[in-house]
Amino acid sequence: MSSPNLHPMLNVAVKAARSAGAIINRAALDVEAVRISQKQVNDFVTEVDHASEKVIIETLLTAYPDHGILAEESGSEHGAKDAESVWIIDPLDGTTNFIHGFPVYCVSIALAVRGKIEQAVIYDPSRNDLFTATKGRGAYLNERRIRVSKRTRLQECLISTGFPFRKGDNFNAYLQMMGDVMQRTAGLRRPGAAALDLAYVAAGYSDGFFETGLQPWDMAAGSLLVTEAGGLVGNFTGEADFLDQKECLAGTPRIYGQLVSILGKYSKFAGAGDKAAVRQAAAPIEGAISGDVTGDVVDEEGPEVTKPDVAMDIKGNNATF
Repeated sequence: MSSPNLHPMLNVAVKAARSAGAIINRAALDVEAVRISQKQVNDFVTEVDHASEKVIIETLLTAYPDHGILAEESGSEHGAKDAESVWIIDPLDGTTNFIHGFPVYCVSIALAVRGKIEQAVIYDPSRNDLFTATKGRGAYLNERRIRVSKRTRLQECLISTGFPFRKGDNFNAYLQMMGDVMQRTAGLRRPGAAALDLAYVAAGYSDGFFETGLQPWDMAAGSLLVTEAGGLVGNFTGEADFLDQKECLAGTPRIYGQLVSILGKYSKFAGAGDKAAVRQAAAPIEGAISGDVTGDVVDEEGPEVTKPDVAMDIKGNNATF
């Protein structure tokens, strides 16, 4: 059922997300019967991903046949080519959680117009939680306005992240990042669905989020929710043009600034000096993992925490879309 308070395009996206959620919920009743294939090591796709994506694309293109599509499973195969308006779709974010019956997964749909995210829907079918945002109109959870948390001290904050899981991922750098963040916060969480992680930052359930290796469909909808809820989002160095850069950092304005000062050196855009320092610090971790070094790995004190001058506008890259 559509809401008269939502933007017309957002209403269509909500309809698409709920239709996909119904497919996911039916499959969750007997998840062991779901057919699963593997795209690459530890990267799974199910028949539910495909069915969810199909109904989303059909719903969106029925309403807007001149729009483009960028979807996780089918890429840009569907929709108009070179369209100014592009729907960015993750039909089931958290597939690994889903196939294990771990109820942390969602549907993510965003609309980019000339490279900027203007509409966002994240739907958690297991909890029937619907997160929505229209640029300039605020962020909502089940039609209730949401805001990022009011915490300003990092040591009081709960931060979410994602762990590397693909061949070639830099596990040692991630261990360093986690060590730097964990010793400065109240806790670090890894739920396993980046889109939902961003929605939770927007709702104030967590205070920040960081992860590398992400694709536009993982971040697009959640990034608008965060900014419309009063937060900031960008790459690890605080640059707002991040959707095609495979690294994402989000948080309340004060916490975002503090996380940039900690994580900036791990960005692929960091300076040569920072990268050299990270490589040097990784040496004892590599030795410990290989068995050459035993005992606890202790991180050196990180940089002084400051709040950067960060633009709030989210810019996509049309070439990527």
